[in-house]
Amino acid sequence: MMWRDGTVLRLLRTWGCPPLRCALLEVEISAAPTGARGLQPGERVRALVYEAVTGLPGTGERLRLEVSALDRALGTGGHAMVSSRPDVLPPDSPPRGHLVKARYMPDQVMVTGVDEQGTTHHRLLSSPVGALTLEGMPVVVADLHSSLPAVLAGLRSPGSQAQDAPAAPGPDLEAPARVVYVMTDGGALPLPYSRTVSALVEADWLVGTVTAGQAWGGQVEAVSVHNALLAARHVLGADVAVVTQGPGNLGTDTPWGFSGTACGEVINAAAVLGGHPVACLRVSQSDPRQRHRGVSHHSMTAYGKVALAAADVVVPRLEGSLGAQVLDQARALTAPRAGAHRHHLVQVATDGLVAALHHAQRETGTVLSTMGRGLEEDEAAFVAAAAAGRHVRDLLAKGQAAA
Repeated sequence: MMWRDGTVLRLLRTWGCPPLRCALLEVEISAAPTGARGLQPGERVRALVYEAVTGLPGTGERLRLEVSALDRALGTGGHAMVSSRPDVLPPDSPPRGHLVKARYMPDQVMVTGVDEQGTTHHRLLSSPVGALTLEGMPVVVADLHSSLPAVLAGLRSPGSQAQDAPAAPGPDLEAPARVVYVMTDGGALPLPYSRTVSALVEADWLVGTVTAGQAWGGQVEAVSVHNALLAARHVLGADVAVVTQGPGNLGTDTPWGFSGTACGEVINAAAVLGGHPVACLRVSQSDPRQRHRGVSHHSMTAYGKVALAAADVVVPRLEGSLGAQVLDQARALTAPRAGAHRHHLVQVATDGLVAALHHAQRETGTVLSTMGRGLEEDEAAFVAAAAAGRHVRDLLAKGQAAA
C-alpha cells in the first residue's frame, strides 16, 4: 500500500443520494514518506471519497489517501482513495443492522440485510427450498459492468424475432419492464462508486438495486446472489434482473484467473431458483488482446465450464468475419457437456440497436465505455449486450401475449 497526505482543493462532482453519495475531489499532495517514489508533495490528484465511510470533506481539509492503484496507472480504480480525515471525527452512523460487509477491513460497513433475522422480509426468504422461486423471471448475466446500460438499451428497443425468422418487430410490451440491478462482489464493492448505476436509477431505467456478497450500498443488501435474486423479484417487484460485477473486473491472463468466472455461478443460481438465465456474451472487435477478440475467453469459460445449468446464449447477428467468428464460438457453447445441461443458442437481429445505444446515452446521461473504448471504438461490445436485452424484451412480450 502507498500512503500520502493531501489537502482538498475543490469538489469536482458528486453522484448518488445521501447517505450513500460518492464524491470526486481535487487534492494536492502535502506529505509523502521519506524515500517515497512518485506522487510527491505539490502534485495534484483526483481522490474518491464515500460519504458512508468518512463523510464528505470540505475545501482546505487534510486527508489521508491510499494511492497504490493510482501509482500503477490502473484504469477503473485509478484514483487516490480517501481513507480518513485526520482532523475530523465523523459522527456515528445510525444503527442499521447486523450484516458486516467488506468484513475485517478497516472500513468495513454494517448494513441491514434483506435476509437478516428480525427484518420485514426474513420470513419470506425463510421459505423452504423450492417453495419461493423466481417464477420464470429472466436473469441477464454479463461479465462487465459496462454491459449494464447496453442491456437496458436493448430491453427498451423495439423487439425482433429470434432464430432464423425475419427481423420484424416482435410483440410490444404494455409498459416498460421493471428492471433491478444485482451487483456481485467481483469488482468494486461499493455500489455508490458506479456513476452509471446512479444515472440509470435517476432516469428510472432501474427500479432498484441489490448488492450481494461483500458488495454494499444497494437499495437492498443480501448475503448471497441467491437471496439477492429472490429479493429483486419478491421485494422490489422485478420483471427482469440484470447481474454483473461492479466496475473494475480482475483478470490475470490465465484460464481460470478472472473475476468473471462468477457469471457461471450466477447462471446456476438463476436456474436453481426457477428463473430464466440469459447469458450475455462478452464480445469485442477491437480489444488489443487476442483472447478477448470475438467472444472473450471469459465468456467461453464461465458459460462453457462453470455454468452447469442451461441458459439462453444470445448471439448478435453481426456482419462479416466477426459475425461468423462469434457465431462459431457461440455454437461451441451449445455442444453437449458432461454433467451439465446444454445451452440454447438464440440469434438476435441487431437492426436499430446502435441507434438505441446512442439514445440511451442521451436519455440517461451515461457514457458507454468498456476498457476505455466507447461505442464508436468497439461497437460490437455494446451491440452484443443490447442483443441480450432485446431477447429479454421478446421473452416478456411473448409472455404477455400468452397471458
